[in-house]
Amino acid sequence: MLSRPVVMGILNTTPDSFYAGSRVAAVDEAVRRAEHMLADGAAILDVGGYSTRPGAAEVSEAEETARVAPVVEAVVQRFPQAVVSVDTFRASVADAALQAGAQMVNDVSGGADARMFETVARWQVPYVLMHSRGTPQTMTQLTQYTDLLGEIAVFFLEKLQQIRRAGIKDVILDVGFGFAKTIDQNYHLLNNLADFQIIGLPLLVGISRKSMIHKRLGITAEEAMNGTTVLNTLALTKGASILRVHDVKAAVEAVALYSLTKGKP
Repeated sequence: MLSRPVVMGILNTTPDSFYAGSRVAAVDEAVRRAEHMLADGAAILDVGGYSTRPGAAEVSEAEETARVAPVVEAVVQRFPQAVVSVDTFRASVADAALQAGAQMVNDVSGGADARMFETVARWQVPYVLMHSRGTPQTMTQLTQYTDLLGEIAVFFLEKLQQIRRAGIKDVILDVGFGFAKTIDQNYHLLNNLADFQIIGLPLLVGISRKSMIHKRLGITAEEAMNGTTVLNTLALTKGASILRVHDVKAAVEAVALYSLTKGKP
């Protein structure tokens, strides 16, 4: 486990991510956004080139690589001390980003690409294992569970066996808020997030500005920072080690105040 929770800043090189404020259209804009997030206290920068919002358009591997690799390379060159993660479910894109200087892989598919575990093991970088079903195009139709918590736990344990056999040492778990889950299921998952601590691995929580906040409150994603901070704080009380967010400063402040309540200034 991490000794203190940290914040991962979202850096989207996509034209269609659900929150417009997270999108960057050019490498120099991405570098400026990275600088701002690092100044606000981000410990990790997560660069993605394929929107995984429900119903998102398909993007070719070549296009995703062309969006991600130059940004990773530029950010690493400009901020060599920064920890840069690549947000992808494709092994070829992960490999290209790692060659460009990324030091972590955030895989929203939980290893759907058969080559992913081998790729991550070869580079020996931390790997985020996320629970999901289907694809961005189909996941909203795949929300039927007999036992939501139990099925996610089984998914993690089965995937961890494969991951360990592949030789990956550092693994972070993400229960996948919004990925093949209804809004009510997301809240059930958040309320019981602490149950997954029994697996003994850090937990990443990505709920920033998602529909579980803005649809439930009847607002837009642009208006959902306050709701995000509330739920991120709740996630911290339930064991979250990494908060993946659009608004780094607010999340860093939440971590700082939460840490004071735990005697960790």
